[in-house]
Amino acid sequence: MKQTIIAASLVLATVAGSALAADQFIPIPSYRVGPYASGGAKFYGGMIDYLNYVNLKEGGVGGVKLTYEECETEYKNDRGVECYERLKAKNGGASAFNFMSTGITYAVMDRADKDKIPLMTMGFGRADAQDGRAFKYTFPLITSYWSQATAKIQFIGQRLGGMDKLRGKKIVNLYHGSAYGKETIPVLDAMAKKHGFELKHIEVPAPGTEQQSQWLDIRRERPDFVVLRSWGVMTPAALKSAQKVGYPREQIVSNWWGGSEEDAIAAGEAAKGYIAGSFALDGKQFPVIQDIEKVVYGAGKGNLSDKGYMGTVNYNRGVVSGILMVEAIRAAQKKYGAKTLSGDQIRWGMENINIDAKRQQALGVTDMFPQVRTSCQNHEGSGYTRFMQWDGKDWKPVSGWIKADTSVTLPLIKASVEKYVQEKGITLRDCNAEK
Repeated sequence: MKQTIIAASLVLATVAGSALAADQFIPIPSYRVGPYASGGAKFYGGMIDYLNYVNLKEGGVGGVKLTYEECETEYKNDRGVECYERLKAKNGGASAFNFMSTGITYAVMDRADKDKIPLMTMGFGRADAQDGRAFKYTFPLITSYWSQATAKIQFIGQRLGGMDKLRGKKIVNLYHGSAYGKETIPVLDAMAKKHGFELKHIEVPAPGTEQQSQWLDIRRERPDFVVLRSWGVMTPAALKSAQKVGYPREQIVSNWWGGSEEDAIAAGEAAKGYIAGSFALDGKQFPVIQDIEKVVYGAGKGNLSDKGYMGTVNYNRGVVSGILMVEAIRAAQKKYGAKTLSGDQIRWGMENINIDAKRQQALGVTDMFPQVRTSCQNHEGSGYTRFMQWDGKDWKPVSGWIKADTSVTLPLIKASVEKYVQEKGITLRDCNAEK
């Protein structure tokens, strides 16, 4: 999809004029150029639109205006670190960062801990950061890669008629040849052992445009399902390759970063029937999206030049990111007062988010994403995934919210955390002592 369809200004911008120390500053480390520009422009466009919406609708949070400044990362680690250093102390200090990049997040985690600035890793990053005792400033809000991997297998079990039907089946894990792609291998191995299915891992070298030999291998293997862990150009390449070898797209289940309009439309007819996970549903049926269009775009303050991209998967994910950021600020204000807050105070707010059914209704986001309740020990706050299927034009839900299989994820998190604290020479926080 051409970048021009999501044209957006690359200049540094602020909400409601220049950022003042008396305002709450939110850095925006976006990527609107480069290979992932289309998705990045929509995501950060949705997030900025929500910040604008809160300012226009409520005058900010507790009377404190929200301000922001963009910094272009191009989805590159070095550029992301530069943006972090440039923005972390501006305008009274950064509230939190959301890089929407696992690589950049890894590159700045130690810095953020030292600077006491929270990192939002909504649907990406380290899954073991769910344990806030070890990862005080990192928040894999809503759900993580490991939670989603268990949900994929549960969804396949549903399609087969029950989890017991998995025994003896064959599943191929086709994954991006990177640390990101390999991250869920231990979880899938554990699920295979638990449910008795055969699992074969097949790597696709990055960036993923060449997959002919891998799909010939899949054709020989004749698996019952393919779980796809893709990103960027790998997704449409996989779908087109599946079509060439005659593999049913209805038996391909991807993760959320392979499940956007950009992924499906780029594959054309080959995408029809393809299934992907989601932690935030698409569509303009949600009252918050309709009100953003009315309030923000009605005032000529919309971030995207074409409001037709409102309601798309990545746009709605961006809105959800904005909602979680604002709800963390609201929670922190209840403890520290309606004033400009430090990053460490907002970290406390992120540990005390409570978006239950009542709050979702008030926000106009009922069922747009699962209910979220965080704590000192639980920085994920949910762990649910929903699946959707491409019908050739739109994504359609094909499951309810599926909870992570914690019997698999928690032991893996525990082992990973133990290794992490030993390597770093740190002591786990006592959450009871901090209440």
